[in-house]
Amino acid sequence: MGSIGEKVDLESDEEIPFSSSHNATNKAETLHFEAAAHMASPRSFYSSSRVLRKMDQISFMRSIYIVILKAKINILLPFGPLAILLHYVTKKHEWVFFFSLVGITPLAERLGYATEQLAFFTGPTVGGLLNATFGNATEMIISLYALNNGMMRVVKQSLLGSILSNMLLVLGCAFFCGGIVHHQKVQVFSKATAIVNSGLLLMAVMGILFPAVLHFTHTEVHFGKSELALSRFSSCIMLIAYASYLFFQLKSQQNLYSPINEDRENNAEDSDEEEAPEITQWEAIGWLAILTVWISVLSGYLVDAIQGASDSMNMPVSFISVILLPIVGNAAEHASAIMFAMKDKLDITLGVAIGSSTQISMFVIPFCVVVGWFMGKPMDLNFQLFETATLFITVLVVAFMLQEGTSNYFKGLMLILCYLIVAASFFVHVDPSKEGE
Repeated sequence: MGSIGEKVDLESDEEIPFSSSHNATNKAETLHFEAAAHMASPRSFYSSSRVLRKMDQISFMRSIYIVILKAKINILLPFGPLAILLHYVTKKHEWVFFFSLVGITPLAERLGYATEQLAFFTGPTVGGLLNATFGNATEMIISLYALNNGMMRVVKQSLLGSILSNMLLVLGCAFFCGGIVHHQKVQVFSKATAIVNSGLLLMAVMGILFPAVLHFTHTEVHFGKSELALSRFSSCIMLIAYASYLFFQLKSQQNLYSPINEDRENNAEDSDEEEAPEITQWEAIGWLAILTVWISVLSGYLVDAIQGASDSMNMPVSFISVILLPIVGNAAEHASAIMFAMKDKLDITLGVAIGSSTQISMFVIPFCVVVGWFMGKPMDLNFQLFETATLFITVLVVAFMLQEGTSNYFKGLMLILCYLIVAASFFVHVDPSKEGE
């Protein structure tokens, strides 16, 4: 029996070159005849174009189903048009504020989903940067609307609240959920990445701290003008520092930002099936554009209703700006950070949460100062002493939590409890400058 099998194998091996070349010639001939047939008969060309159109329509309908219909959170989408309707019919600011806030929540979450889908085609490093950028699109759009209306305090407090929410609430929930799921082991992340981001956050605190200290110690050369000039100069320096950080991250020191893969390579086969893109690259770009436009429309109605909602609900504007607005704006980061932490991918979690805080503090806030400079608005980096002290202490607490390069559920619980203290503080805080500066 063994000799017969060997003879069969030898015979098949000897026939392989001939059969392969014969098949190749047959394939070439068939391709040639198919091309000639297509050139000869235009009906086949039109039928193939119809097939392509039907495939595009099927792909488009599938992307609509995945992005709009599949997600359960999209039950809240009708609240957006309802807020616009109430704005023109009832003029009740508290209802307009509430419904527009609820309507923006699924849009922010879907924006994060489309960004994650686009990240499959761009790579992990660029994908993390895109996730942080489009995750902050909601806060940036709200800030530009408020800046255009001269509501500088709302701009400062909403951006400050976004930093606090990302560093305390989002990162705390991610650490807590990841620690509960993986309680048998210690979760680790890149310590070098955490240290670099902590240093950038401390630099942002320095840029925000000095104008406030200069203002409240009355040590300016020209009262009011020196503070504004220092803010604009510091903003330009912070933008240069953030651009240098991007070059350092994406080009110069890529190995520093490579995730820790020791434990993840074993589970690569299991995760590949889950982590396949569900929509194409151009569909993701199209959905990003559509969602960003719709968020910008709702943000205008949201900003217009803030003051009226504060008066009718007897709630401080600072609490609305620092606590409520960022929770909605950070819905995408919140969901994705928790998901990655539960998959034991804490490097991506830090890229989403801490990277988003770094981008707001080193790019979005200085960018708003520069934009206000060109718009003729006196936007500066003076966040008042209470807000500046809150940011400084928060950055120190998070930096101490990250210095070991490990995570557990207790660290997450501590960060969440710190955020509750911050929220309660802003609920009883009276903003000293009510005129909107």
